[in-house]
Amino acid sequence: MKKLLCLAFSLMVAVMAAGCGGDKQTAASQAAKTLRLAAAASMEKVFAQKLIPMYQQRHPEIKIEGVYDASGKLQAQIESGLAADVFISAANKQMNALSEKGYMDKSTVKPLLENKLVLIVPKSGSEIKGFEDFSKAKHPAIGDPASVPAGQYAKEALTKLGQWDGIQGKVSLGTNVTQVLNWVAEGSADAGLVYATDAKLLKDKVTVVAEAPAGSLKKPAIYPIGVLAKAPQAEVAKDFAAFLQTEEAMKIFAAYGFAQAK
Repeated sequence: MKKLLCLAFSLMVAVMAAGCGGDKQTAASQAAKTLRLAAAASMEKVFAQKLIPMYQQRHPEIKIEGVYDASGKLQAQIESGLAADVFISAANKQMNALSEKGYMDKSTVKPLLENKLVLIVPKSGSEIKGFEDFSKAKHPAIGDPASVPAGQYAKEALTKLGQWDGIQGKVSLGTNVTQVLNWVAEGSADAGLVYATDAKLLKDKVTVVAEAPAGSLKKPAIYPIGVLAKAPQAEVAKDFAAFLQTEEAMKIFAAYGFAQAK
């Protein structure tokens, strides 16, 4: 009888232990959190290659998913219900629009980085030597000004320099700045306007021939960062945003061609 009682007790302890183990496993799975980052297409490499792995190594309980596209498209996705936590746009226009409509936690919106608009040509060479003769390109390319910040800056600079009308009817409009970069790299476009950071990614295939001339842009290309007002992981998002503003993160951004916003 005693043996049976001992056996029953042992079985009960084993079941309870298994149950506790299951609870711990469940708790661990619940502790894991996924943060969604919506960022300009020009930032994909620096995040995927360096910054996200670095943050996740320090916070293994956090998984970060990146959504990268033209800032205007990301704005539209957020307005349509994209459950993002952190948004980084390639211009203030998209961030300001979302803030005004209540999509952003305004207390978290800050200038993060600065970029430069540059003229690139294929590595094989081109007759285009500066912004002032951009309209001479046979197959020029820029980002679509309707949704791509680099395209908006390009239109502003070209208009100021008297080059905008000259490219109508032959200019290719990219859905994001990466597409423009690839067109020039493969030679289907003989000149393009992109960010300096994009050109740096394919420096073996494209040549930077000029930066946007002084006075051609009213304001520098600023990348603001902010946490969404209804971010599913608000606290994690604020911590990640703070990490991106550290001196350590800024050194990585600099290695990819970005400058800290002034």
